[in-house]
Amino acid sequence: MGGSSACEPEGWLIDPNKHWSLRFHRDQKSWSSDLFVFMDKGRAMPDGSPALLKSRRHLPKRDAVEIWNKLRADGWHRVEPQWGLGLDP
Repeated sequence: MGGSSACEPEGWLIDPNKHWSLRFHRDQKSWSSDLFVFMDKGRAMPDGSPALLKSRRHLPKRDAVEIWNKLRADGWHRVEPQWGLGLDP
């Protein structure tokens, strides 16, 4: 699932209703002094067809940490990769 702490939002979260998933992953092209994170929202399709990707946000790391912590406090749970075999969508 990728190591994650309050300082490193990386990995997958699923909402309490198990409908939407979020993938947080570092923008590999961002500078180490100015880190950015992608936050992809989507859901795996039950019939095995390609995932429904609803949105992608490009956030400064500090904003991603804030969102990650708020979601966790609101009942979102860490999960294994939900689509793309853990690869970039």
